Formats: sequence, C-alpha cells, structure tokens
Amino acid sequence: MTSNVRKLISFDWAIKKILRSKANFAVLEGFLSELLFDEITIKEILESESNKETEEDKLNRLDIKVKNSKDEIILIELQYNREFDYLQRILYAASKTLVEHIKKGDAYSKIVKVISISIVYFDLGKGDDYIYQGTTSFTGMHNHELLKLSASQIELYKTERVENIYPEYYLIKVKNFNDVAKDTLDQWVYFLKNEEVKEDFQAKGLAEAKEILDYLKCSEEEKENYERYKESLHYQASMYETNYTAAKLEGKIEGKIEGKIEGQLEGEKTKAIEVAKKMLQKKADVEYIVEMTGLDKETVLMLDKSA
Repeated sequence: MTSNVRKLISFDWAIKKILRSKANFAVLEGFLSELLFDEITIKEILESESNKETEEDKLNRLDIKVKNSKDEIILIELQYNREFDYLQRILYAASKTLVEHIKKGDAYSKIVKVISISIVYFDLGKGDDYIYQGTTSFTGMHNHELLKLSASQIELYKTERVENIYPEYYLIKVKNFNDVAKDTLDQWVYFLKNEEVKEDFQAKGLAEAKEILDYLKCSEEEKENYERYKESLHYQASMYETNYTAAKLEGKIEGKIEGKIEGQLEGEKTKAIEVAKKMLQKKADVEYIVEMTGLDKETVLMLDKSA
C-alpha cells in the first residue's frame, strides 16, 4: 500500500540550509518549546564556528546557536558518527560559549544561561531511554539537603533554583525511540528519526516543518544537493562500520595469536623448570643449568633452595 505521507527534508539539512532564516523560526521555536516545556521565542541565530561552507563541513556534524527572548543561548547539535569523548565535547562547547558571551570586566552574575541540546544517531553511553537531561545541583554530604539560593541571590540571578544558573544538557538518543508517539515531544522525536509528520501530530512547530521542509517544493538544484548530502552520510556510516568491524576482527585475531604464543611460552618455561629440577637433583652446576634450560640464574637458585 502506498503511503500518502509527504517526504520531508531531514532536520539536519534543514538546520544547515533552511531554519537559519527568520521566516522559518517557528519550526525551531516549536521544537524547543516542546523539549524545554516553555514558550520559546527565538531572538536571533548566532554565528557558530562549525557553520562553515566547506567540504569538511558537509558531513556528520551540524549545529546551530540560538539566542531566545530571555537572552539564554541554546546550542543544538546533530551528530551521526560515534565519538567516545562526546560528553566532554559538549561540556567544552557550553564552557566556550559562556566565555565568548561575557564582556571583559563584567561581574560573574552576567554569565549567560546555556542550554545544550544534542541529537545523536549513535549509541551514546549506556542507557535505554531516548531523552536524558543533565543539570548541576549541590547536595549536603551529611544531611543530603539540596542547596538553595538566598533571597538576594534570587534577586541577582532572576531565578529561584541553583541549577538554573548552570549549563543544562539534553541528550536525544534517536535510535532508542520505539516510534510510538505518546505525547507532543515524542511526535518531534518521531520526526527526527523518520523524517515524517503524521496527520494527527499536534506538536508545536511540526505543522510549519511539514510545510517548509516539503521535499517536493525544493528546486531541482536543492534536491540534487540534498541527495548528495544524504549519500555522503550513508557513505560515512558504511566506512565507519567497515573500519569498526575490521578493527574488532583484527583485535580478536591478535588476541588469539597472543594467547597462543603466551600459552606456548608458558608451556616451554614449565618444561624448562622440570628439567632444571632434575639437573639440580644430580648436583649439576647452576651456571650449566642456566645455559642448558634458558632460565635466569635467580629462578634456578630459587628452585635449588626449595628442593
């Protein structure tokens, strides 16, 4: 049966080419509002160091840096290739953003709130959920009490909770999603995974996404560029799988060879020790035993004492 669901441009390509336009902010605003459970209004798109129009930029990593109406900075990144140090990298990106957006001489209270959102298409860490949130809080070591802000700090920071001062992290592990959309946030995750918006989806921004990201409305040149980009992603994924499998196989082979060699060496040493014991029983000279068995002198002397 033929599906009547319209083919849509993937979210990663949209971030790269379409969603940076102010006319299309509604799509990002809808996604962020559903994820953060808040009404998000985008003030501007900020320049990001990875927003380069180069050959190296066309694959794997895409991000966008947004400032909302509260002057908070939101980093959205899509990542396809496995990176074992990815968690440190998002920490670095958030920290770098903090430093970039405080003026020299400003008080630390002027540090901006940073929200880091990672949409990853590989197995990051060990966990079965598909959305993880990370915040910073302080808990008493003895009474386990959660540290709270004082009245003056609440006034200074314009927030009532300590964790709202620090960077906040969201990890969306797309592959873990089971394609059952139980709420409006799930509807967005479904779109991120399948590049489809179902007729009954009501999440904020998805109606606009369905209209703006309609593949059929793209020019022929845009379609060609998009298809080349998708082919490049498939190629990169295939190369990774090939290299990973080869490395794993090579490691197994090396492990078997090393194990066999170690076993042989251990067996030879056992035989040499048995020969040395018999020679010691016949009062053979220690130096002669060392020469004939290949054992070191210290080992032979220890065998002599234990005899």
